[in-house]
Amino acid sequence: MAVQFYDADFKEGLKVKTVKDVEADKFIVAFAQHLKRQGRFEIPKWADVVKTSRSKELPPSDPDWLYVRTASMVRKVYIRAGTGVGGFRKVYGGQQRRGTQTKHFCKSSGKVARYVLQQLEEMGLVEQDENGGRKITKEGQRELDTVAVQAAEAAEAPDED
Repeated sequence: MAVQFYDADFKEGLKVKTVKDVEADKFIVAFAQHLKRQGRFEIPKWADVVKTSRSKELPPSDPDWLYVRTASMVRKVYIRAGTGVGGFRKVYGGQQRRGTQTKHFCKSSGKVARYVLQQLEEMGLVEQDENGGRKITKEGQRELDTVAVQAAEAAEAPDED
């Protein structure tokens, strides 16, 4: 409870300038809508039948799940450059239920992570890092910061009413 008041004191005079200034869930929803509106991100044929991990039983129920995953991944690349397919497999992995045996960690699908990063490269938002993994381009940083400012403004608008 005290943490909320403590955070509120710092957020009073805060002007949003970057992705790091916006809460993750608000930015991810805003950027997913931005990707969908733009139409530059191609949804593959297999997107409605693929599982996101070996530990999952069914594909995602949200029809826009790939936009949401892309927004989440581009935010993670923005915050921590150098993250590659293997890193994203660990991040989006989870516990695999094996019946009566103990649960065991299982990585997520590499195909989904690889496809999203390749699409982001084609869009010009990320590029391959010389040390491995991916990093944000200048154009990508500009676009993400613009969406972050818009997401923060949209989040503040209902609070004033």
